[in-house]
Amino acid sequence: MNVVPLAVWKLLPRTSFCVSFSSLQTRSLLSVFEEDAGTLTDYTNQLLQSMQRVYGAQSEMGLATEQLSRQLLEYEKQNFALGKGDEEVISTLQQFAKTVGELNTLHSELATQMADRMIFPMIQFREKDLTAHVHPFPLTEHEAAMVKYSRLPKKKENEKVKAELVGEVAYSRRKQHQASMQYYCALNALQYRKRVAMLEPMLGYTQAQINFYKKGIDLVSKKMDSFLPSVSSMTQNIQAQLDSEAEAMRMTQRELLSMEDTVYMPDRDPAPVNRTLIQKAGYLNIRNKTGLVTTAWDRLYFFTQGGNLMCQPRGAVAGGMVLDLDNSSVMAVECEDRRYCFQITSPNGKTLILSSISRLQWICTLNNISRQIYLTDNPEAVAIRLNQTAIQAVTPITSFEKRGEGSPNPDSGASHKTSAPEPEDLIVPGTPIQFDIMLPASEFQDQNRAGGRRTNPFGETDTDCSPESDDSLLQQVFAVRFLGSMAVRSGQTQEVIYEAMRQVLAARAIHNIFRTTESHLMVTSSCLRLIDPQTQVTRIGFQLQEVTQFVAHQENGRLIGFVVEGRDWSEGDEEGEPSFSAFVFESNTEGEKICYTISLGKDIMEAKKDPEALVQLLKNMPLTNEGKFLLLDSETGNTANGGAPDEEESEA
Repeated sequence: MNVVPLAVWKLLPRTSFCVSFSSLQTRSLLSVFEEDAGTLTDYTNQLLQSMQRVYGAQSEMGLATEQLSRQLLEYEKQNFALGKGDEEVISTLQQFAKTVGELNTLHSELATQMADRMIFPMIQFREKDLTAHVHPFPLTEHEAAMVKYSRLPKKKENEKVKAELVGEVAYSRRKQHQASMQYYCALNALQYRKRVAMLEPMLGYTQAQINFYKKGIDLVSKKMDSFLPSVSSMTQNIQAQLDSEAEAMRMTQRELLSMEDTVYMPDRDPAPVNRTLIQKAGYLNIRNKTGLVTTAWDRLYFFTQGGNLMCQPRGAVAGGMVLDLDNSSVMAVECEDRRYCFQITSPNGKTLILSSISRLQWICTLNNISRQIYLTDNPEAVAIRLNQTAIQAVTPITSFEKRGEGSPNPDSGASHKTSAPEPEDLIVPGTPIQFDIMLPASEFQDQNRAGGRRTNPFGETDTDCSPESDDSLLQQVFAVRFLGSMAVRSGQTQEVIYEAMRQVLAARAIHNIFRTTESHLMVTSSCLRLIDPQTQVTRIGFQLQEVTQFVAHQENGRLIGFVVEGRDWSEGDEEGEPSFSAFVFESNTEGEKICYTISLGKDIMEAKKDPEALVQLLKNMPLTNEGKFLLLDSETGNTANGGAPDEEESEA
């Protein structure tokens, strides 16, 4: 590039100097240099902005790589719920984090070199060299001196004043001349400096990049030659596993699509139920009251934990306990507005009504938990053994053929006889079963108003068993549900009660009868009375001496039954032939408590015949303040007493 320098000024005579200094040629040439300097200033500012953008990006790159390195190390601290196989990933990411951290050092060093060798020279050129093209001429001072000098009078010249004005003009001209020479030199030097200013920053930028790449190659290539191939091989293996899983999933999907629609129908043939489970989880519909007579169903997630039924509402991070299942009763029920319902009744009387299409599986599992099988050493084996007897207890009898000698008989009773009686020896085949003892409310009202006896279809005697005439020392109330009653052949063995239990439960399962009648069973020293819990009306009563046998089921302690002896006058005999009826109940408490209470009632009844025996019995048994026997602590906080039946209810 050829530089066109301005002419170097020499000292000339005053007149010629003034003409040369203010000539049009000089002014024109000066304007060209000033225009060039202005264009250079605009370009320099734009170039500096681009360089600053590169520097900012490089600084941001250093900060970004530093954050990336820290984030790679945070993977190990995440505690993923599904962290299987993450050990290799963690170690690999730690190695990458170390490498990225070293690269971050190089990026920071590159940013520093860009600032020193690219940005700083350009700023220095703009601030030092480009500011010199501003016109420095003191024209106003020279013009003022010339105006003063031109106004000197010609007639009366004052030499002193003239000499001062001449000196002032000369000083202003010298000063302007010196400033002009410096300005011209700066403009001439700018033509050389701009070429250096354009090349020097880019030279520094390129050298900094070369140093960065050289150090990066030394850092990455030497340390990563063996590491990167191993990472590539690991990713390929993971991808192969993913492809295998995806192919297996596609095959499963094709199999599902090829199945018939009957597989997805809710009322298809049910699969065999696993009766040995002690844990279960899934969605259930629970019935909640929304008003006095209205209800609503909510679909929630339920699961069992130990002996508790847990529920996890929507949006909750953990579940809460709904019901303690220990010693609870679980049975299928019918609801008008929902299918597949079952009811859970806890010992304290709390009930839940749930619905699930897998109702039978839930019932079996919850019954296993209520028996506390999960506390045994081998829960599965215990569940298998108990459910074998449970299956026999609800299996309907299609024929009365004799069982094999080696077949188990879970209802063999406590007598441990060498040969158990056959079912047809205990109950006549085809004997009808009565599942309810509800009578019309009008009959109850008439009975209470008139005080008369209604006809008893179950064969109790006409002996008065009303509360007014009962002055017994014992009164204990239990909450029970009537399951069924039937005529039996004998009333002297407990096996007949076990067989009646089995046939009643089997008949309910066959005919899908799930409703039960809840009553209060009052045991006194003279009779048994079944009381309606709402009206407090006695549904049925028996004299205690008519109860020949009573026992609780060996496997399900809440099942209790007793045999009542009556008379059959159908043959025309005046005394009547003895007849026996078995009654089966499900209680909220352990059946053994009810059996113990009945046994104590019989002891008191016998002891009344002998005053000494009664006194001895009174000494051995604790009594209430009213002089009645104190048997069991009422679960509502009251002991057994002679109050109203609703105060005596022992709800377990």
